[in-house]
Amino acid sequence: MSVDLPASLHPATLSAQAGGIVDDATAGVAPAIHPATTFQRGPDYVPSVDGNVYSRSHAPNGRMVEQLLAKLEGAAGALVFPSGMAATAAVFRTLPSGSTVLVQNQIYWGTTGWIRAFCDRRGVTLVEVDASDKDAFAAACAAHRPAIAWVETPSNPWLRITDLRAAADAVHAVGGLLVADMTTATPVLTRAIDFGADLVMHSATKGLNGHSDVLAGALACADADTPIWAAIHADRDTAGAVLGPFEAWLLLRGMRTLPLRVERMSRNAQELALFLSDHPKVETVLYPGLDDHPGHALAEAQMQGGFGPLLSFVVKGGGEAALAAAARMRLFHRATSLGGVESLVEHRYTIEPHTGIPEGLLRLSVGIEDAGDLREDLAQALGQ
Repeated sequence: MSVDLPASLHPATLSAQAGGIVDDATAGVAPAIHPATTFQRGPDYVPSVDGNVYSRSHAPNGRMVEQLLAKLEGAAGALVFPSGMAATAAVFRTLPSGSTVLVQNQIYWGTTGWIRAFCDRRGVTLVEVDASDKDAFAAACAAHRPAIAWVETPSNPWLRITDLRAAADAVHAVGGLLVADMTTATPVLTRAIDFGADLVMHSATKGLNGHSDVLAGALACADADTPIWAAIHADRDTAGAVLGPFEAWLLLRGMRTLPLRVERMSRNAQELALFLSDHPKVETVLYPGLDDHPGHALAEAQMQGGFGPLLSFVVKGGGEAALAAAARMRLFHRATSLGGVESLVEHRYTIEPHTGIPEGLLRLSVGIEDAGDLREDLAQALGQ
């Protein structure tokens, strides 16, 4: 069951209260796991509880996450998926052949690679543009009239900031929809729907869950009565891209501390960005919390309470020096992901060579550890 919470509650309260969910059977304050795949009907053959028929379409734990996420996003509805890429695919599978899509360039390489392959085999025209360049984005919308424009802010790993309101206005002017990948920011820092986004995508594996132990994705919508949302919902249920009950339960548990984690990670990342920006072995730091970041003013307007856990920096000396520094780190795990409680370091050129990534670039996902300990680890790894 759900407790009727006031609509004016802040994210920290909504999250800690699990959106008002209380266990049906025991009234326990921790929501229960419901692993059943099918549900009973009454003597009249009407579903006995809450319209539940089959877990592919009616999954209690998934709905708990969706309820909380919709509240945090200020959304009309939300859906969970078994991965962020499954959520991404659900959006693009709504496009008929012959459509045109506009996609921000130099975003998460997995998204770009999948979209390129999908558009090629489905006969969808793909246009890529630097969405942080407001004028270039608007011109591309006017010239190509995309059905969907896809942006990511802050972008991974370049930390570019896209003006969501301007992007929404540009694509809406030609009859298209704006989809925003807000994985890095989470709804704690930016509610993209408030800035005009039609759909919001999260790799819930990252900040929403925050513990590097769940693979999940999510979508939220500004309007649940649109044809695209109906198509996404039907595709998710019938094609079976559903999140299991145990993963959904873990995701909800992770989301209950989301505002606390995001606040701490953002504060730590800001401190490390300032430290690195003055380090003699560092060529440049990419972090929107820095005053000299080209998107700093826009990030301040769009991001409330911090600038997120993700930062990138370029080590002087190129790839060899960057790899040597990463090898000496003791607290930053050398692993791929972001948004977890533990800090990670990734040499991006190793992951995606020949895409314009500087060989000396290291991407940090800053966790919730003591900032001083993290700073000392970076100092000894970089040397003087």
